Amino acid sequence: MSTETAAPAAPETLTVYTTEWCPFCLKLKADLRSDGIEFVEIDIEQQPEAAEFVASVNDGNHVVPTVHFPNGEVVTNPPFKGVRRRLGLARD
Repeated sequence: MSTETAAPAAPETLTVYTTEWCPFCLKLKADLRSDGIEFVEIDIEQQPEAAEFVASVNDGNHVVPTVHFPNGEVVTNPPFKGVRRRLGLARD
């Protein structure tokens, strides 16, 4: 029996897995809000299945922020500019 957690289907909206106390999460969420980028926040300490997903894409570690993009890509602790670029919103 496998204990590996399958990644959820690609979200319709940017999904940010966080914890309440994570300074990197707070910064990324503030930047997203400031730029008007809609996202769903999921606190992995409140939702065990979310913590399992985060661990499954981070070599067993609960690393946040972990960002799940609508195209299915999952990135751990991305810089805000990287999020904008992956969403096709980069300003050159």
